[in-house]
Amino acid sequence: MKKKSEPSYYAKKIEPTVVGKGISVPSLIDGCFTSFNARNVRNACQLFAGDIMKNNATVGMSVSGALTPAGLGRSCLIPLIKGGYVDWIISTGANLYHDLHSCLGYGMYEGSPAADDCALRENEVVRIYDIYFKSDALFDTDRFIRELFREHTFPGPVSSAEIHNVIGRYLLKKWPDSHEYSVLAAAAKMDLPVHTSSPGDSSIGMNLAGLALEGKGPIIDPNLDVNLTAAWVYNAKKSGGRTAALILGGGSPKNFLLQTEPHIQEVLGLKEAGHDYFIQFTDARADTGGLSGATPSEAVSWGKIDPAMLAHTQVCYGDVSVYLPLFTAYVAGQAKKRKPRRLWKNRRDIIERLEKAYRRSAHRGK
Repeated sequence: MKKKSEPSYYAKKIEPTVVGKGISVPSLIDGCFTSFNARNVRNACQLFAGDIMKNNATVGMSVSGALTPAGLGRSCLIPLIKGGYVDWIISTGANLYHDLHSCLGYGMYEGSPAADDCALRENEVVRIYDIYFKSDALFDTDRFIRELFREHTFPGPVSSAEIHNVIGRYLLKKWPDSHEYSVLAAAAKMDLPVHTSSPGDSSIGMNLAGLALEGKGPIIDPNLDVNLTAAWVYNAKKSGGRTAALILGGGSPKNFLLQTEPHIQEVLGLKEAGHDYFIQFTDARADTGGLSGATPSEAVSWGKIDPAMLAHTQVCYGDVSVYLPLFTAYVAGQAKKRKPRRLWKNRRDIIERLEKAYRRSAHRGK
């Protein structure tokens, strides 16, 4: 009796590279990350350095968790920005606030999660799990933000990206080398927009709220951020390109990045299919129903991910602080640097394209 035609179960044999002195990160990942979450990381690295870069996709990156206090801003986020691997960012405000401390001369120090927090409080030490820093860093950073925005005026409400660009440009002016250690300075140097999904949920927002009691400071209009982020995506697609979502952690920044497609399709009534690529590093589980554990296939049901591109997605379960340095080293070693898109510099033309499309849409006014 003839056997049925079956797929090959033995197409790719596991033959790991022997780890030795001097092995490069790309060789380590390609040759040794063969199974379980290690293979997920390998697939994510290969997907990003391969299809995403070769197709010159416009990459939006979301950032949550205490990445800048852990040093990952300087070690990973800035190289991704400067290499042209990322085109726009959604971040928690906290990451952007703590990004400023180094510009003011404050460092972060290795500590202990088992510390006596009452003793730390008495000694004016602030703790983020196993990271210590001086409480003066908070007060001086608060003062820096208030002084900057007492002097800098705006003709009307602005997006959070406008606020962050003003900060970044000021850092570059005051400390010309700040792009080497500040995410906001590096982003401003590359004309890369940095948004936050919750403008009031950080010390930057708290200080702007304090200024409002003086009748000073900017008014942030989240509607501008919603439309701008959708415009980055719409412009890329209508220019014949593809888009990718690189998600570090989860939370509100994840949704703000992915909701760009439902905003284009569902609210604005413009024809679109969803993001083309999706990579997430997360420690959240899907079975609790939380957003951070939501899978790419779940995102398809919302129109966030193009169903035809579902095979070009990858979730890596684990700690971002472990995976991100490996991912960054792999990308830097395997993908060529790209010319920056300078979306912020071209924002008026890009948002105008979205506005014109919406005015032509039959969905308008319904």
